[in-house]
Amino acid sequence: MKLRFTKMQGLGNDFVVLDGVRQHIQLSREQYRQLGDRHFGIGCDQILLVEPPSNAEADFRYRIFNADGGEVEQCGNGSRCFVRFVTEHGLTDKREIVVETARGLIRPRLEEDGSVTVDMGRPRFTPAEIPFLAEQDQVCHPLQLGDQTVLISAVSMGNPHAVRIVEDVDTAPVATQGPQIESHPRFPARVNAGFMQIVQRDRIRLRVYERGAGETLACGTGACAAVVSGIRQGLLDARVQVQARGGQLIIEWAGDSHPVWMTGPAVTVFEGEIEI
Repeated sequence: MKLRFTKMQGLGNDFVVLDGVRQHIQLSREQYRQLGDRHFGIGCDQILLVEPPSNAEADFRYRIFNADGGEVEQCGNGSRCFVRFVTEHGLTDKREIVVETARGLIRPRLEEDGSVTVDMGRPRFTPAEIPFLAEQDQVCHPLQLGDQTVLISAVSMGNPHAVRIVEDVDTAPVATQGPQIESHPRFPARVNAGFMQIVQRDRIRLRVYERGAGETLACGTGACAAVVSGIRQGLLDARVQVQARGGQLIIEWAGDSHPVWMTGPAVTVFEGEIEI
């Protein structure tokens, strides 16, 4: 069958976006993997599926599939692209929409300058909610990686994250420790592994090895998790500029049960059609 798609990116974190509102889309895991393949398909970090909501409070339903074909709960950069997609394709004329995800509702807003701000919801630290195998919530947890023990912060932003502070992200062991953390047995649903360098109290640099995708140029939920982790440790202020390899995000968190706010760009790259 022929499938229409839109290629989009947020800070180089790239997506194939499918309109499941005006057409019925039912693909297998292998077909999603084929779409994400950079050699034999379109190529992307994640596939985003826009659908009608099942929740009466929401305007749309948002589903995310990694390049390996597995469905995941949340994607921050994808949520910004989602807003640009439904606006540019005439699916809504609202500047702020309510979107249903696998982990609850998010409320992204299209700003006058074209950037998108997203209420990412409140972070969760209870081990069972992440999920993470630990007796209780701690700001930092020791994690055994072979013969080395590292300190990580475990947090859910609708999807699981492990954040490690490093001196320099350019020399951080992302390629070696990223896969080890991602598939660590203490994270039963796997985890996104973040490596954060604190530049100053309002600025960090970040690299993320994403679950099911490998290292990406940017990770929106990873940026949120990193800033939350730094604030909990008393190392960061409430508003932080996050420098990823693909560009910059602004993350804000007032602490406690307040939601995390993320602001950044979303860009349409091209439209196309593929036989699948």
